[in-house]
Amino acid sequence: MKTAAIPQGKLSYLDRGTGDPLLFVHGFLVNGQLWRGVADALEGEFRCIVPEWPMGSHRLALEPHADLSPPAFADLIANFMDEIGLDRATLVGNDTGGAMSQVFTAKYPQRIERLILTNSDTLEHFTPFPFSLIPPIARVPGGTTALVQPFRIGPIARFTYGMLTTNPLDPGLVKSFLEPVLSDLDIRRDTRKLAAGIDKRHTLEAAERLRSFGRPIRFVWGVDDKFFKLEHARELAAMVPDAEIRTIANAATFSPLDQPQAVADAIASFARAGSPSAPATA
Repeated sequence: MKTAAIPQGKLSYLDRGTGDPLLFVHGFLVNGQLWRGVADALEGEFRCIVPEWPMGSHRLALEPHADLSPPAFADLIANFMDEIGLDRATLVGNDTGGAMSQVFTAKYPQRIERLILTNSDTLEHFTPFPFSLIPPIARVPGGTTALVQPFRIGPIARFTYGMLTTNPLDPGLVKSFLEPVLSDLDIRRDTRKLAAGIDKRHTLEAAERLRSFGRPIRFVWGVDDKFFKLEHARELAAMVPDAEIRTIANAATFSPLDQPQAVADAIASFARAGSPSAPATA
């Protein structure tokens, strides 16, 4: 793992392979291991950059002053790209990271070659029920602690993450997702900021701005998702000028874990299509 120092703090990340850069953004209470199988399959053709974003499963807490609202998270992504010398990239998001990817693309369109969304929050579904209960609880003093305490019980943690996959997850992987927020108060502080800032107005505003985004937006969607449904992808795809949906069978929210090769194949197909274009404008 490498470390990038940005104004908000430090981020650890993997940087593997060569070729056109793919920047991956995982979601809430997971880490870069979400993309491990996908990156393994792609690094022979693409440069795969997989940061540990401050989403609750990160091990390097940010500075206390760091803002993690969605617009500020977009700035954090831009700061990270600046720090590693990455001018533009294809952005690949999942879950909450997909929402942040939309906000980033709307704010910094000139830095995105193409946007690829796997199962993600979209439009008014930021976030869908029952995850929509998390932000208001996080805004209450002590709410984040109350939210994460049940995850100390292994079966509860595995059941909760199991709702987001079609295949059982390795208990060790689930533990790696939860240990930081359960054991480190500074990580919990970051998690509270992130969760408290979630609001559908950010994805709705981003969608309006993406109507004029001048590059492809591609959807790689697990069809067995109970929460981030295929119809959500279709709704956003209908709003933007250059959209295409690729469905992934036997995959749910964490489609990169359920079907890493199929997701990688879809990403590669989209990333190969066309040549880099002139910078997009807002």
